[in-house]
Amino acid sequence: MNSLENMIGVLCKVILPIPEESYQGNPDSTIAVCTLSSLDLLKKIANSDILQHISIVGRLLSENKGIDLIIRHVNQNKKIKTIIVCGKEVWGHKAGHSLFKLYKNGIDNNRRIINSNSPDPFLTVTKSQITYFQNEITLVNMINETNFSKIKQKII
Repeated sequence: MNSLENMIGVLCKVILPIPEESYQGNPDSTIAVCTLSSLDLLKKIANSDILQHISIVGRLLSENKGIDLIIRHVNQNKKIKTIIVCGKEVWGHKAGHSLFKLYKNGIDNNRRIINSNSPDPFLTVTKSQITYFQNEITLVNMINETNFSKIKQKII
């Protein structure tokens, strides 16, 4: 089944390419924003004055590689202390759900996010990187919030 899933994943990338996008803001900011699957919200934030007040804004589309990227990024960018998770949840993958489950529960011995309902919540980051994320980062749950003004109020 795993090779079938991999083939479907490759096919989806060819048929429905989804650009991986993030925008750098103020490198001295302690705040990052994750817009989950909301591309319009990502672009609105990236093209607004909010970008001066955040370190980075990006999307999270998968419960595995995407979360791995977030964990690595905060471990390499120690100034980030808060991640605001907003925008529409990724249907089927529930990447935001898995990010919060990771934050609360960590991973098991098989590298699976404990209590995640996502279909493939297996990570490659180290347990020490996850521990840093759990201890040093504050997650703000605004999942499914797409109102720009409400998100801006959390930042500024």
